[in-house]
Amino acid sequence: MTTVQSGAPGTAADTPPVCWRPGTEAAAFDPSGIAAVAARVRQPVHVVRDGHGDRAGYGLAVGGSLGPGPGHPLVGLVPPLYPEWLGDRGFAEAHGTRFPYVAGEMANGIATSRMVVALARARLLGFFGAAGLGVDRVERAVVELTAALGTAPNWGVNLIHSPAEPRLEWQVADLLLRHRVRRISASAFMELTPAVVRCAAAGLRLDGAGRVVRDTQVFAKVSRREVAERFMSPAPEALVDSLVRDGGLTAEQGRLARRVPVAEDVTVEADSGGHTDNRPLTVVLPELLALRDALTARYGYTRPVRVGAAGGLGTPGAVAGAFALGAAYVVTGSVNQLAVESGVSAAARELLAAAGVTDVAMAPAADMFEQGVRVQVLTRNTLFAARAGRLYDTYRRHRSLEEVPADTRRRLEREVFGAGLDEVWADTERFWRLRDPGQLDRAARDPRHRMALVFRWYVGNSSRWAIEGRPERRTDYQLWAGPSLGAFNDWARGSLLADPARCTVTQIALNLLEGAAVATRAHQLRTCGVPVPDAALSFRPRELA
Repeated sequence: MTTVQSGAPGTAADTPPVCWRPGTEAAAFDPSGIAAVAARVRQPVHVVRDGHGDRAGYGLAVGGSLGPGPGHPLVGLVPPLYPEWLGDRGFAEAHGTRFPYVAGEMANGIATSRMVVALARARLLGFFGAAGLGVDRVERAVVELTAALGTAPNWGVNLIHSPAEPRLEWQVADLLLRHRVRRISASAFMELTPAVVRCAAAGLRLDGAGRVVRDTQVFAKVSRREVAERFMSPAPEALVDSLVRDGGLTAEQGRLARRVPVAEDVTVEADSGGHTDNRPLTVVLPELLALRDALTARYGYTRPVRVGAAGGLGTPGAVAGAFALGAAYVVTGSVNQLAVESGVSAAARELLAAAGVTDVAMAPAADMFEQGVRVQVLTRNTLFAARAGRLYDTYRRHRSLEEVPADTRRRLEREVFGAGLDEVWADTERFWRLRDPGQLDRAARDPRHRMALVFRWYVGNSSRWAIEGRPERRTDYQLWAGPSLGAFNDWARGSLLADPARCTVTQIALNLLEGAAVATRAHQLRTCGVPVPDAALSFRPRELA
């Protein structure tokens, strides 16, 4: 905002004050009028004063003209505010987007190719949800996306850390590089692996001015300081040297990898659906912004790492808050399951749309079951969290399926699996024989790992049952959600976003961004002393182009 210094009597600045004179509209001093002007975020607004002394009040005006009195003394000018201007404008330049907004990579293809195409064509950025899928399925999606979007920089694919399946992680990384996918979102990494470092360094080269250019950009999704530091630092020399020796990187790429961070876009994930540390954004984002600044100074980066925000962003106020905290961009995830383009079934979307803020809980994760890692899921009208919890408790208490008491086994078969454990193991064997036979070799040596694979059959299939909309498994649906989903439902109630046929991923994005701009403008005006009513902070979803 630009403030205007009016002269004070008896000083050298004792000059006639600049005043605003109305054109076709009068200044607004009442709450409803102030709220109406505040909502016009794309217009410059004059902050004006009415009255004198104790009776003076602040109001808002648009249009009109400025000059010496008569008129309302001018207090300040607030420039236009566009949703495109929220966050770091360098984000849009780097990734070919119009908005500083990303729709995240919901696993098992829930973030579909159709969703990514819709986002890219609206000049937003979307990532295909490759986690949990086999290499062939990921390749089909990449081919489809490349055919629709070509080499545009505003789409990408997820690479999830797979400590139990390192071969799969490497194969997916290799696939993305072979198909020249230019944006890769690395999620759930606890440490740097050869696969993710190769993705980060494989596209490094020098431009004509001697600057390091990245043909492939890695987005790192993190929630812990130690993991963030690894991605914000240059890749470890030993790991880079190993990749060069094995032919995964050229010598030149290995040399350039020492000059840049592993990722120049690091997304801070706060309390969210799915994998989460349940940390509040107001704590973790400032911490990692400060870390970014320290590492930039330490390594002398010529361009800073952009730090984005994810988790808990289900309303315009939450998005505005993330930008106010310093986020360069925002990432939404579980709310996009409600979009018509999402990969979950209509039955699953119906359950998600009924969720409230408190209808979530933590449950064992399929991909990291043995490590005790948990994900945040929906609890309303589904028993998945409780049933998966029973399986993990059984896993902790026993060393093999044979040790599980007969009555416990029968209850699990009847109340959780819906099938006999022998039948479940046979299905599990078929799955891993195709996906990773090494898991079966390990299970033959380690009865406890065999038990974990059997229990993971339920935890893993529960997400697919929700995607397929299996009616007989409705109470077993695993649906990733955090409190922000309930907040989104409250905000969207009665609007087009509550209509299953009209709730698109782009309308979710545009409404969140537009609402964030409205909330940001209202806060700007409050800092000018304008008595902005609470109503000006709210934004109702509507059809946006």
